[in-house]
Amino acid sequence: MHIFGRNVRNRYLFFGDIFLSLIAVLASYVVRLELIAIFPTYQYSMLWMVAMAIIIKPLVYYLFGIYRHVWRYASTHELVLIFSAVTTASMILSAVMIGLRAVNTFYGFPRSVLVIDWLFSMGFIGGSRLLFRVLAETASSSTDRSYLHSRRRKRVLVVGAGDAGAMVVREMLRNQQLDMTPIGFLDDDPSKQNSKIHGIQVLAPLDEIDQILKKHYVDEVVVAIPSASGKVVRKVTEVCQLRNIAFRTMPGIYELLGGVVNVSRLREVDIFDLLRREPVHIETGALGDVLASRVVMVTGAGGSIGSELCRQIAQVYPRRLLALGHGENSIFSVLSDLKESFPGLEVIPIIADVRDLPRLEVIFNRWKPEIVFHTAAHKHVPLMETNIEEAVTNNVIGTQNVVNCALAHDVLRLVMISTDKAIRPINVMGATKRIAEMLVLNAARLHQRAFTVVRFGNVLGSRGSVVPRFKRQIAAGGPITITHPDMERYFMTIPEAVHLVLQASTMSDGGESYILDMGQPVRIVDLAEDMIRLSGLEPGRDIEIVFTGIRPGEKLTEDLWDLGFAYSPTIHPDINRVDSEEVLSCEKLNAIVEQLAQFAREGKPDAIQTLLSEAIPGAAIQSVEPVLDLLA
Repeated sequence: MHIFGRNVRNRYLFFGDIFLSLIAVLASYVVRLELIAIFPTYQYSMLWMVAMAIIIKPLVYYLFGIYRHVWRYASTHELVLIFSAVTTASMILSAVMIGLRAVNTFYGFPRSVLVIDWLFSMGFIGGSRLLFRVLAETASSSTDRSYLHSRRRKRVLVVGAGDAGAMVVREMLRNQQLDMTPIGFLDDDPSKQNSKIHGIQVLAPLDEIDQILKKHYVDEVVVAIPSASGKVVRKVTEVCQLRNIAFRTMPGIYELLGGVVNVSRLREVDIFDLLRREPVHIETGALGDVLASRVVMVTGAGGSIGSELCRQIAQVYPRRLLALGHGENSIFSVLSDLKESFPGLEVIPIIADVRDLPRLEVIFNRWKPEIVFHTAAHKHVPLMETNIEEAVTNNVIGTQNVVNCALAHDVLRLVMISTDKAIRPINVMGATKRIAEMLVLNAARLHQRAFTVVRFGNVLGSRGSVVPRFKRQIAAGGPITITHPDMERYFMTIPEAVHLVLQASTMSDGGESYILDMGQPVRIVDLAEDMIRLSGLEPGRDIEIVFTGIRPGEKLTEDLWDLGFAYSPTIHPDINRVDSEEVLSCEKLNAIVEQLAQFAREGKPDAIQTLLSEAIPGAAIQSVEPVLDLLA
């Protein structure tokens, strides 16, 4: 039977359902009437109902797709499917029977048998699937027990008895190839203490992890709480490291947005997990309202922020996603990732440079983007100190080109990604980003457009940041080089930063600057020591830390909040609006940008530094000698 594919068991279910449909009709007549009374008064109606039932019910079940499911893995989704299929079949059968009675096909028809038949059908169809699952799991458990006797499986303690923890344990129990046996849960919820989930007991709260590890001979600990803060993950890892026990975790909630929670998502704990903050508020409805069914462009789509923007935007399925960048390899990587994860999404890869205005005009005219996220920029502070002209052409002129094209082609929203280094800048990178901010804000206010700036600090793991460099240095056996022992920075994971950027984009009416709450600053030396320990090594003993001195354009601490500005909260607790900023007039700003472009063409870095210092309120661009060893 071709319609049932290659699964023979489902063929048996089909023929079984025909038989059960017959039994349900007969049983409903027997329950409603005395057995003797069925003949001869109701025999014709009963025979008609049997005939209709064995035709209608299996056909409806097939159309609902219940023969395509593997019932040993049935869940609540399949139960809802059975309810819907059985109810629909019973309604059609009832309509047919009432219609036949109306045209006098037979006489004597107790309509209550239709309801009784529905109840029997629900019990028979649902019960048969439940029985099938019980038998399959019993057989599987028997196999698992024999498998357990044949080899030693890892004893796993699961931190978190919520939905994620339950799903992870369930998969461990089902899949013998994982070689993992859950021995218990840890959870701080008092209502879950001493209860069982999938037969596995909640042993204690997290504070007792050390005692539990001693008592139960644990081989591995799994943190199955996507919303766990860095504090929780750090607590688990510290105890496990002291006892030389392996540990893994689920990705954070921002990484799992739109994703699936299962054992395959478990991974080694890394520095990103230790610096996680608890997700305060996740709202995807407003994002869908803004982006769904729109043509969305991301400039700098091959970069760390740009590529993550593409991934999170793809989850709300815009009408078309334009991934623009000048690096062909990075754009190809993003394209491949999106095609694999979102096969139904139209993604247009565009190789272009934002400094090329004619090329941008062609792109905007052809693809007509409605929403633009502008992330293309040079961001490396020391490198821009020795490549000042490039910082101007990319960060300033590139932004001006994007803004002009957005205005000319009636873009609905433009969101520019900026940096905390734009506040009272002392380096060229921060100063050029501040000029770029002004270009966006002035355009928004002059033309009444929903153009927005979102400003935040460092993101963990971005290209050129300290985390990838520290990983390379650890892999090479050290040393780890840090500029100064008191150097500290604000950090946020890339998925979290991008999520908040998207949230901020939904709030804008035009001309606002938003700043993300980055939490508490982190000492770079503490970051390095954590990464060394996560590698199974000891700072100072296995990996040396060397201090090399502050590089050009760097500060010991970054200013995320400027005391000269006024701020107000938004509907999102991690996003604040900048209420008052010093923004140059449009005429003055355009003159400065034109002058900067001229100096860049003529190769006059000193003139650029002087002009930036004079033009930006509170700026103090330091003139420095070129330094060749920027990675020191």
